[in-house]
Amino acid sequence: MSQLGPHASGTGGGAVRSIAIAALLIAIGNIASRLVGFIREPTIAFFFARGVEVDAFQLAWTVPSTLYDLLIAGAVSAALVPVFAEHAEGPPDAFRRLVSGVLSIAITALTLLTILTIWQAPLLVALLAGPGRAELQAVATPLVRLLMPAVLLMGLSGLATAVLHAQQRFLLPAFTTLIFNLGMVVGVLLLHNQLGVYSLAAGALIGALGQVVLQLPGLRELRFPRFGQPAHPAVGRILKLYAPVALGIAFSIIGTLIDRRLAAGYPSALSTMRYATTLIQLPLGLVASAVALAILPTLSRQSAAADETSFRTTLAMGLKVVFLLILPATAILAILREPIVTLIFERGAFSANDSKATALALLLYLPGLPAAAIDQLLIFAFYARKNTLTPNLIQGAAIGGYLLVALPLLWLTNLGFLALILGNAAQWIGHALITYLLLTRVVPLGGRQLGEAVIKGSIATVLMAIVMLALVTLSSDLPPITVILLVGGAGALSYLAACTLLRLEALGFFVALLRSRLQRS
Repeated sequence: MSQLGPHASGTGGGAVRSIAIAALLIAIGNIASRLVGFIREPTIAFFFARGVEVDAFQLAWTVPSTLYDLLIAGAVSAALVPVFAEHAEGPPDAFRRLVSGVLSIAITALTLLTILTIWQAPLLVALLAGPGRAELQAVATPLVRLLMPAVLLMGLSGLATAVLHAQQRFLLPAFTTLIFNLGMVVGVLLLHNQLGVYSLAAGALIGALGQVVLQLPGLRELRFPRFGQPAHPAVGRILKLYAPVALGIAFSIIGTLIDRRLAAGYPSALSTMRYATTLIQLPLGLVASAVALAILPTLSRQSAAADETSFRTTLAMGLKVVFLLILPATAILAILREPIVTLIFERGAFSANDSKATALALLLYLPGLPAAAIDQLLIFAFYARKNTLTPNLIQGAAIGGYLLVALPLLWLTNLGFLALILGNAAQWIGHALITYLLLTRVVPLGGRQLGEAVIKGSIATVLMAIVMLALVTLSSDLPPITVILLVGGAGALSYLAACTLLRLEALGFFVALLRSRLQRS
């Protein structure tokens, strides 16, 4: 295999450099959005802590987020970006017609579903909450109705993101989550006295509108044609690619309904899981999403050109980068979980007992974090090859894995809702393993040193963990922020040193890329 670096020649080297730059832009946006997210969630925790109000919001948010995932989120990576990327460099009028056709279908579907959901909100909440939770249902039902208009705005934002990503314009979409989080913070801070927990819904609407406004400048060159013009032939291809995604999301919806229904039976379970998964989303957003979103357009073009060698090389490097970053992130969260949760959440109504419960939930999620990270890239590799059926069929098997782990633990142990968290971790691991095995049957990755990258990364992570555990013992009486900076900083340095000594290829690639950029500047 040829070595990848900043001076690599040919299409492969240029593609990898483009991916690195795109991933950097997305990572910067993700860092900014996650930082604001660390303001959003502590703000919610400050005013509402763990309890029925945040449980109700989490339950209510399941409805609009599920509809968004069903109609937009899955379609963006599985169908829209791969097809848009093929046509983005073609005749501008044809591309505009393609985008317009997709836009008209999406707006119509989202509008009808929004109206239907507002009408049937009590039934949906009753299905999610289950019997015996009258207070939870009473708070969640109006929240669903207030949140549903955000789905239409989020759908428009998702379509704009697909168009810009297909054109390899990553800057504005990278900050959509930042804008949404800011809207949530503004809504809570300004309106919590007047609206109580319903200020969360107001914040979601503000954030969703901000996402649309942010991306409009990037779309000004499209000059969308009027609705009603003949649909572009590729619209049919998008719908065919999307159909299996809808099947997979249907499996996810079933899993979500089961998970929410079971968790709703335990007071404060939904809010505890929300705060813990907020911390899980940080490395997923900074590592997995950044690399996967950056790599998808390139993989799509390489697949369309039948350039299998470049496709495998690009995918392998993406996996190596994810392994390089997600393994130490998982160890840091595991070792520093209590000071991290204390620092971020413990103030206002959020007590020390709330911190302990959230830290324990976070620990039980972490075994599935590396699997969830690489899973995003593996799924996108299928999507780039216009295969949307396989990864979404896998979702059905993964839901089965969740049930096989969660239900016995729920029935036979005293773990309570923590059994559901272990079930989620098992689901992530099972999905990633099956996806990898099936993908490598059609895209063999032998000779790309993936096993070597995992082994070396694991060794470096273990060495880092030893250093951190020793320092945690010595610094247990220090303030949480001091412990995080001291122990986390020492851990990061030890991991970097170990990776350098072990000569991890992904680390070498980024160092060489940085040197090349500095020399040209």
